[in-house]
Amino acid sequence: MDFDLDGFMNGYLSDLNAALSKLNKKSILTVIEDIERAIDSRNTIHFIGNGGSAGTPSHSAGDWSKELGVATICHTDNASGLTAWANDTSYDDVFANQLNVYLKNGDIVLAYSGSGNSENVLRGVGVAKEKNCKTFAFTGNYKGGNGGKLAKIVDHALIFDTESMERIEDLQLIVNHIIKESIKSKRNLH
Repeated sequence: MDFDLDGFMNGYLSDLNAALSKLNKKSILTVIEDIERAIDSRNTIHFIGNGGSAGTPSHSAGDWSKELGVATICHTDNASGLTAWANDTSYDDVFANQLNVYLKNGDIVLAYSGSGNSENVLRGVGVAKEKNCKTFAFTGNYKGGNGGKLAKIVDHALIFDTESMERIEDLQLIVNHIIKESIKSKRNLH
């Protein structure tokens, strides 16, 4: 059986381009402005997510601290801490427990979940809300879920208009690069 790579790629890229064309620029600008406020006030950006939605936060935390000069913590990067919390409490509370320790007034939590229904991400956002921190979701329309529960509880949700987990994860990274590069351009950072 021959595999039609051209057809597959055309379908993949068509879906990705359609979702890109529907990005909510006003929501992205809101994230940019809040990240800039965090930079100016010397607050910390906290990243949470699972699987591929943990890879982008890890990548972005490194980029943003280095290139924007903002304090960042990706709460999946400390394997010892993450697994200790999971083992001693539950995996559902790994982000909530870490955020209880690290969050301070004025910090921002960026939550990544393709479905918007990851219990540990939801609980982490709950802690952030209790501590009056700004919260953002980077999620999608996975299985028609329209951002899931996460989109309903954060201050601002970027819901990518695709049901494909892979395209949602692509868009999470693309948007993170747009945010970082926009801030670098606005602040003339090179």
